[in-house]
Amino acid sequence: MHTPRPFPADFLWGASTAAHQIEGNNVNSDWWQLEHSRPGMQPSGDALDSYHRFEEDMRLLAQAGFNAYRFGIEWARIEPARGHFSRALLAHYRRMIDTARGLGLTPIVTLHHFTHPAWFGEAGGWLAADATDLFARYAEQVCSILDGVEWVCTFNEPNVVALMHGARRVGAGQEFPPGMLPDEEIGAALVGAHKTVAPLIRDRVGAKVGWTIGNQAFQAAPGGEAKLAEVQWIWEDMYLEPARHDDFVGVQTYTSQVVDEHGIRPHPDHPDNTLMGWAYRPDAIGIAVRHTREVVGDVPILITENGLATDDDERRIAYTRAALGHLRDAIEEGIDVRGYLHWSLLDNYEWGRWEPTFGLVAVDHQTFARQPKPSLSWLGAVAKANKI
Repeated sequence: MHTPRPFPADFLWGASTAAHQIEGNNVNSDWWQLEHSRPGMQPSGDALDSYHRFEEDMRLLAQAGFNAYRFGIEWARIEPARGHFSRALLAHYRRMIDTARGLGLTPIVTLHHFTHPAWFGEAGGWLAADATDLFARYAEQVCSILDGVEWVCTFNEPNVVALMHGARRVGAGQEFPPGMLPDEEIGAALVGAHKTVAPLIRDRVGAKVGWTIGNQAFQAAPGGEAKLAEVQWIWEDMYLEPARHDDFVGVQTYTSQVVDEHGIRPHPDHPDNTLMGWAYRPDAIGIAVRHTREVVGDVPILITENGLATDDDERRIAYTRAALGHLRDAIEEGIDVRGYLHWSLLDNYEWGRWEPTFGLVAVDHQTFARQPKPSLSWLGAVAKANKI
């Protein structure tokens, strides 16, 4: 028999979503523009209609045994035109917060998850002289609805935001050339915005504030150690170092990548690769958590995303079970991990396509009917027991 391995008391167990990927008809965002202008991209359209069905989604999570839900607030809805703030939309997101709390779910709120208003992008985006001021003004508006929220993420994966917008900057769109790195100038602008907004939210709301980093769980091939340090700085460490002054840092990881003397090696074709083309690496979570601890020190860690793109739910369960084992190993080494949030609650719009399915719940795109998968009840049972 296996000995049960408990997690720390008050551990947060939940799932994550992003507003644009599930709400539908986010018509004033830069991503809506991109979807409808770039050939080959599938549009998000109605998405999963979670804008109207958020209570149903949260109830599925709560009834399965989870105690936390990470969701996004959409800037393009709050400020659809420059300087015009929608009180109705702020009230909508406040209802989401109240609904989560009423169901016993700790709300973990993200202010920026890859998307921003179209007008912001047209004015220069993150490289505009007033970009930080505009984001801070938006954050001030959101603070008006955050009473009682304990966890706030300023940005989701700013390193990936820097990659995406760096690709657009050089005309690569979303087809990233192999080995492409995040744009350092855009990254520096995001670091500055985070450093401005995090204390603002902390002072006004009293919440724990941090941001989430897309951790690649890099490993060096023989002879690739020097290149690894260079790549790791551009991809992760320039974003992790500011988190030393935060209340927590979110770790988001799915796979591991090898770095040789030339840079990041593309994942070779393999039958075990996921629907994203990534290597099947449940051990990535341990690599990511340990590296984050090395950079940020004793700052508490939340696993804000971890999961598997697969149409085989038994494989999802196997991956998650193994990943949680690696996470438990890291906790036993003394690393302060406060929670695990699976990506994702729902099979959602995956930034230009629908095929990669990460969800614990399937959704019919015609009727929007939710169909929980076995993985939802399995992981919910882990959450209720607080052990594997």
